[in-house]
Amino acid sequence: MENFEAKQINGGICAAKGFKASGLYCGIKHGFDGNESPISNSKNDIAMIFADVECNAAGVYTSNKVKGAPVVVTKNNLAKSGGKARAVIVNSGNANTCNADGEEKALEMCRLTAEQLGIPSEQVIVASTGVIGQVLPIEPIKYAVPLLAEKLSYEGNTQAATAIMTTDTVKKEYAVKFTVDGKECRIGGMAKGSGMIHPNMATTLNFITTDCAVSPEMLQKALSEIVKITYNCLSVDGDQSTNDTCMLMASGLAGNTEITAETANFETFKNALYEVMKNLTIMLAKDGEGATKLITCVCGTSPDLDTAITVAKSVIRSPLFKCAMFGEDANWGRILCAIGYAEADFDINKVDVDIASKSGRLAVCRQGAGVDFSEEKAAEILKEDEIEILIELNSGTVSATAWGCDLTYDYVKINGDYRS
Repeated sequence: MENFEAKQINGGICAAKGFKASGLYCGIKHGFDGNESPISNSKNDIAMIFADVECNAAGVYTSNKVKGAPVVVTKNNLAKSGGKARAVIVNSGNANTCNADGEEKALEMCRLTAEQLGIPSEQVIVASTGVIGQVLPIEPIKYAVPLLAEKLSYEGNTQAATAIMTTDTVKKEYAVKFTVDGKECRIGGMAKGSGMIHPNMATTLNFITTDCAVSPEMLQKALSEIVKITYNCLSVDGDQSTNDTCMLMASGLAGNTEITAETANFETFKNALYEVMKNLTIMLAKDGEGATKLITCVCGTSPDLDTAITVAKSVIRSPLFKCAMFGEDANWGRILCAIGYAEADFDINKVDVDIASKSGRLAVCRQGAGVDFSEEKAAEILKEDEIEILIELNSGTVSATAWGCDLTYDYVKINGDYRS
């Protein structure tokens, strides 16, 4: 998949044909009394996506036992609609999780959206992100939904991408175009996430749209397979969110023959989906709370994919390793330690480790033991803001990549007063 060529384009969630979006501020977290314009604040906190036609839809969700009410409602809606969706309503500032009236509020968000757009309520995807355990105020949302519908635009992707941010420092969007059956197809997405990221399905909130015609079964298969090697290979802090949701909607407006089986066209579609989801994953890792470095760990010559993923993620999520990267300390023993406790079967005495960046590449471990290396060169490599850890298990031919970031003083500061 790394060799697949797709052209990056603008437009994010609105890049594919038939999708509009909007976003605005309504005061979900800080309060809104209805007497001032909710679009006057600079930070949007609610967004809407709307498709011109009924879409096939697929999703993956958190496997945390504590699930946000929107996760439960969205899964139920898609089951009722037979995997069809037309709209998304999503807010930041409040996760609507661990609330006695959570599902009632999530259903009300769907009802309000459906009523405004003239569609069945079960064709609405609902999502929330923010503080857990605080009651979600519905009045600001009631006020905002008609305005969101009025503001819907084929150029509204930036407003929507901004609205789903919490501690994110930058919006996260990516889109590509590719060809199927001689028809130009597009996939675009937006994501949010900075902390509480260690997914076991997807991560944070992610919405992806395509105009490629794909059957519901093949759409779900593609999403599940690509999640495994992108979002599931991401860790910022080892904490899995209660609201993780990744939704994929296909309008079919590109005009290609619908993909209904594992054909060459299906592989092309998966490759394009991988390109979008990989780049969103990298953006999420780079914007980890308080992060100063993007860390990419590649585990190669593995006996199988699951082993490669397990080892790479074990390194990426190690707090000691992450601290060493922040301190620009070539403490390769922490890398080998994290490899060693990975729950996978391989021979540690065959393992090689290099560190690398745009300043060069340096061997630090061979056959499970340290080798002499220049501390000066190591320091030069680790001063960069993008670091690679390159692991060879020397036990097979398969490789996998995981993404993460360093652990800094600011991470503690941000999470020490998150509710304020």
